[in-house]
Amino acid sequence: MVFWGTIFLCAVYSASTLLKNNLKCTFTTISSMKRSGRIVIVFFAMLCMVLHARAQKRNSLLIGDDKLELFIDTRSSKTEIEALLKKAGLKSPNASAVLQGDFTSLKKDGWVMIEKRGTIIEFQRSLKDLNLNPQLHPYLVTANVKDDDDGSPGYPADVNFGINNFNKVTVHDLPSGLTRFFVPGYQQNRRMLLSGDFNNWSTLKGSMTKTDSGWIADVKLKPGKHEYKFIADGHWMGDRYNNLMSDHDNNAIYYRYNYTFKLNGYANARKITLAGSFNNWDANNIVMEKKAGVWQKQLYLHEGTQAYRFLVDGKWITDPANPNTIKDADGNTNSVLNLGETVLFTLDGYQNAQKVYVAGGFNNWKPGEILLSKTKTGWTLPLIIPAGNYGYKFIVDGNWITDPKNPRNMEEGGIVNSYISVKPNYTFKLSGFANAKSVRLAGSFNNFNQFGYTLAFNGKEWTVDVNLKPGKQLYKFIVDGKWIIDPGNKLYEPNQYNSGNSVLWIE
Repeated sequence: MVFWGTIFLCAVYSASTLLKNNLKCTFTTISSMKRSGRIVIVFFAMLCMVLHARAQKRNSLLIGDDKLELFIDTRSSKTEIEALLKKAGLKSPNASAVLQGDFTSLKKDGWVMIEKRGTIIEFQRSLKDLNLNPQLHPYLVTANVKDDDDGSPGYPADVNFGINNFNKVTVHDLPSGLTRFFVPGYQQNRRMLLSGDFNNWSTLKGSMTKTDSGWIADVKLKPGKHEYKFIADGHWMGDRYNNLMSDHDNNAIYYRYNYTFKLNGYANARKITLAGSFNNWDANNIVMEKKAGVWQKQLYLHEGTQAYRFLVDGKWITDPANPNTIKDADGNTNSVLNLGETVLFTLDGYQNAQKVYVAGGFNNWKPGEILLSKTKTGWTLPLIIPAGNYGYKFIVDGNWITDPKNPRNMEEGGIVNSYISVKPNYTFKLSGFANAKSVRLAGSFNNFNQFGYTLAFNGKEWTVDVNLKPGKQLYKFIVDGKWIIDPGNKLYEPNQYNSGNSVLWIE
């Protein structure tokens, strides 16, 4: 009996130590057990719990009691650790360093290591530092976190157009340029969070402010489609006033608008709709609204070239305020709208050429679509292109050529094309290597293509501009065929080739 009691107590102690506060267990004291069979049953039950706990990777993030508690299991993969650190709100999570025992990134964000028990390391951070409302009872944040996020912080989903649909408007744009999210009621709640693709579905950063009528949070959003949810005292919930929901996870959808279509006149018209290339020419789903004598419709519209028309009481018309028109394959005349950055394409010489076109990824490489104008010194054309990285070529009387004035190239389908970045948000630089014949850039943004993007040398350093999505980017330079990490960037992580990749975080 003493033997079984000793084992039982050991099992209880081990389980309570391993599980800490994550599991609540009620144990029956040995003195209350009159039959050894009960002890054996309880012992095996506890033993199973201990073995199960040991078999699980116990990464967790708890919030409550005026502090955050972070538990990291060093048996976990780098991906698992990085996801956990991201949910914990670290500005620059470095999973590789943490797994190697370097907790600098955690310390910089105010985390203090409390203790290490086997493979489990516990960190704590005061909620007062985060200016958050504390919880009466702790709850497990990581149990409610979605792991497969489609969006990236501040980078909306790629859609052609979008229009909001609310029963009661709970999200709207402010004159300051911020977007306000509002949760009516819930006055009895102690804490409300806003979580979405714009803050990487954070469970810590989206603290909302309590008002006399509900909760509000102001966020800076880019135009486009955004998904979001609210977290009320640890419980995820959707926006009950929003009629737009995602196909997965029932996330609410909000479109930040960037364009307003307007049609003056037609005061006696009964119904006017808008149709275009962005909505597959559906004449029924975008109804114009009459405001102050002007028919208008505000919406999100993807950058690029968009053709459109108005349908006024059953009759198609082009936009009288827009002189830009084009005929489609059926002979219909449509108004044309160009959204994006203006890029000036120039080709010097070729005075004897009959026609010069430009084609690239921005027009799906259609060869006879974009015609340049002839000048005294060559050919030129200003063209509006959406933000992104593109390959392009000139077509001179049917012959495809790269841009002689552009030293930067890229490879697509085994073909070398000139390279251009529209609205770049980062410049890669490599100092030195003055005697190198070629320096290229490859990374997660171009699938680590071994040809990469060609850098140009300015006498001091090699540079190339790139348009990158916010979030984590991996990259390397290729100097005369040799792959190297960025000597000017201290952030790197191991790869499958044991050679490492440089790490870049884009806000």
